[in-house]
Amino acid sequence: MRRDLRLVDNRALQSAIEHSSSTGRVAVAFVFDQNILSRLEDKADRRVAFLHRELQAIQNELETLGGQLMVGYGDPKDVWAGWMEAWKAQNIELKSVHVGRDYEPYAQQRDRSMADFFAGHDVEFKGVKDSVILEKNEVTKDDGKPYTVFTPYSRKWRKTLTASDYAEAPSLALAKEAAWLNTPGIELPTLASMGFEVCPDLDELVPPRTISSDVLDAYGAKRDFPAIPGTSRLSLHLRFGTIGIRQALRAGLQHSEKWTTELIWRDFYQMIIYHFPHSVEGSFRPAYDAIPWDNNEAHFEAWCAGKTGYPLVDAGMRELNATGFMHNRVRMVVASFLCKHLLTDWRWGERYFAAKLLDFDLASNVGGWQWASGSGCDAAPYFRVFNPTSQLEKFDKDLRYVRKWVPEYGTSAYPAPIVEHKSARQRAIDTYQSVLKPSA
Repeated sequence: MRRDLRLVDNRALQSAIEHSSSTGRVAVAFVFDQNILSRLEDKADRRVAFLHRELQAIQNELETLGGQLMVGYGDPKDVWAGWMEAWKAQNIELKSVHVGRDYEPYAQQRDRSMADFFAGHDVEFKGVKDSVILEKNEVTKDDGKPYTVFTPYSRKWRKTLTASDYAEAPSLALAKEAAWLNTPGIELPTLASMGFEVCPDLDELVPPRTISSDVLDAYGAKRDFPAIPGTSRLSLHLRFGTIGIRQALRAGLQHSEKWTTELIWRDFYQMIIYHFPHSVEGSFRPAYDAIPWDNNEAHFEAWCAGKTGYPLVDAGMRELNATGFMHNRVRMVVASFLCKHLLTDWRWGERYFAAKLLDFDLASNVGGWQWASGSGCDAAPYFRVFNPTSQLEKFDKDLRYVRKWVPEYGTSAYPAPIVEHKSARQRAIDTYQSVLKPSA
């Protein structure tokens, strides 16, 4: 398991059970990758606590089926080497490892390394499509090249889609009949043993994993208003696979065209990061790397703290800091404000979101930030600068969202705007134009 923390509709689990046929036994494994965890500065990181809680639930579920969840912590290659050495002593031979494919640059590098490792031990390493509906090269231009603009990609995606792409995998039914491997001594490590802390507020911050048909039916009309429950709040569960993407699409096709389009955006960004891994660190459009960012640290700190003097921006940042969540309309406003009004490098904002978002997904986060800055594929043009005041009037005119997160708004305690909109907008346009051609 990696991005597929569930037994139901799990294609990697289905693949493993079917591959074992009548003579083999099956185990489910998860590795807390130290290469990833070591980069997390916050030792009370809610995402690690969420993973730990979900793995405990899967472990309990597997035990009722007669199985076992093996969980390791460390470098994946070292963890697997240790398991294989222990099995060898028990005359247990590992024949194959089945995983859901991951398209991020580090994941690709890791999986190539693991494929070589397993090949050296005569173990088959098999990847299956599970975390997206259509992957890699399944949706391409007629010449076989990847799309870099969403609208034609979306049209082709819809033409390519078949019912089998979102059919439920019979993994749970197979699991109930599977022959399971049980080995002693491989237990779920504690958070403390990995250097992390328990998060007492986790239950109140993690949204339900139910797909509300009422929310989806009204999604197109209500999704842009942060004060009302107009979005599914399922992004965390889709990120870690505690809900399967195929289940989500089936609901979207039945209830909401607009929500289905958002799921296509998710596939699009996964495809982009696979084909253009340079976009993780550099602009998708290289010319934008020449923009002379202002990178005022005091302005950045005010943005992070939600003290810019623009109430919709500040409400969004405070919601993020407090809960690990931010409404998507507000994400666009705060990202545009940082890149355009404050002329701060989009990478600063991308990294801050990466540290704070419960639903952090590298492909979508990078894609969204480059969209806001104008530097990505299919991005907003550089001269589009969101007006945070008019956005507030349009999407939170009664200030319900702002009052919740910025209670001092309207009093002397609330700071004055750190930049003036009209002059900041013009500065952004002039700065972008100084290095870009008008047609960029």
